[in-house]
Amino acid sequence: MDENSIKQEVRDYYAREAGKVREGKPACCGTSESSDGNPITCSLYDRSETAELPADAVAASLGCGNPTALAELKPGETVLDLGSGGGIDVLLSARRVGPGGKAYGLDMTDEMLALARDNQRKAGVTNVEFLKGEIENIPLPDNSVDVIISNCVINLSADKDRVLAEALRVLKPDGRFAVSDIVVRGTMPAEIKRKVELWAGCIAGALEERDYESKLVRAGFTQVVIEPTRIYTAANAGELLASLGPEAARIAPQIEGKFASAFIRARKPGAA
Repeated sequence: MDENSIKQEVRDYYAREAGKVREGKPACCGTSESSDGNPITCSLYDRSETAELPADAVAASLGCGNPTALAELKPGETVLDLGSGGGIDVLLSARRVGPGGKAYGLDMTDEMLALARDNQRKAGVTNVEFLKGEIENIPLPDNSVDVIISNCVINLSADKDRVLAEALRVLKPDGRFAVSDIVVRGTMPAEIKRKVELWAGCIAGALEERDYESKLVRAGFTQVVIEPTRIYTAANAGELLASLGPEAARIAPQIEGKFASAFIRARKPGAA
């Protein structure tokens, strides 16, 4: 598919997931009807973090990590969440940066933005603003945020170089890039990669980890670190393998350990 087709597919997918949450069902990355037990989306947040959040913010979580906790946010900072969905990471960030800070959420899907704004209202959080836009064209000025976070969204973009260039642009000098994303570890036959992506839609377009690092460096980032936080096994892809019948035995060893959630850190160079 071309870039516009991919973008529309992503938009339609997340609109459907927002609708599920409205109907009282949890959103889900993958093929199962519930994110409970899903190897990508389950057990990402401590109960102490989510206890005071609206139920719909938790139900709409489609991430693969907890960038808010790992980014070491400080009081007074300005944070931008790329692909903010139902708003869970924005609301958690707002709590961490305090009333003197600001948390922006950026999303291109009207249904998710409406859900996120409802969640903000229910949470009574005032230092939050949800923006409509695309992560390839961030609607904020240069040098305007201290930290960029994102949760399993950059891998969905068809133009990751543009996303990273925009992230660098809006970060202040010495600003931090601190995202959770899916990466491919080592090489995998394209045929197998496509099949795994069908199993879990939120890993479509995942980069090989060294390729991710190279793209960050080419964009102008320094101090790049990619730290796997959850490595997926063939057993995690049980539904996919079961659907493949006799072919499963051949594919299973090629899936083992090849996909991982990772925390990806980098910095924009400081002012000269």
